[in-house]
Amino acid sequence: MALPTPDTLHLSRPEYATVYEPAEDTYLLLDALEKDRSELQALQPQICVEIGSGSGCVSAFLGQVLTPTPSLIISTDINPAANQATQETTAAVPGMAFEQCRTRFVQALDSRLRGHIDVLLFNPPYVVTPSDEIDITAEASAWAGGAYGREVLDQLLPQIHDLLSPNGRFYLVVIEENRPEEIIDILAQQNLVGCRVLQRRAGRENLSILRFIRN
Repeated sequence: MALPTPDTLHLSRPEYATVYEPAEDTYLLLDALEKDRSELQALQPQICVEIGSGSGCVSAFLGQVLTPTPSLIISTDINPAANQATQETTAAVPGMAFEQCRTRFVQALDSRLRGHIDVLLFNPPYVVTPSDEIDITAEASAWAGGAYGREVLDQLLPQIHDLLSPNGRFYLVVIEENRPEEIIDILAQQNLVGCRVLQRRAGRENLSILRFIRN
């Protein structure tokens, strides 16, 4: 039976005006997690991290996917309104331990998490924009990706191998302009095997979910 999409109606409140609302990219990532549900449950992850949680929809959904496995799901975002929204969204999921942290990527948690993340999720700011639009506003931090939509993502890629646990896996949202095959090649140099697990066109965007697992 399909899992329900987490309730994010609270995002209509004024205090969440700068929070990225769930859209087609979000829903594609949810579909990928549900598609891998049996594998993720068999993994019995202890620590999961969503970078750039926005509304918290993906973190909350991951909690549903993993139920009844008791996992710690940490959600990070540089926007304090997103941290609060994520806390409210995930509060509706029983049986899981959720934490929110205001930080870029996992910088504030790096020493604690290095080599221990079993499931890592990132829906990055992937839209191709001028570099000076990155982080120009709280809203822009959720979508402005600079050249090839990769400038923010490229700061994280060198860290993936060291962040993942021995059996860890990484799910990444991309569009074709981000050069997905190049991303797969980059992480292959870190002994991570990548593939497209889902692909969908949404308006002008050709979205894909890439999944990386240690070789």
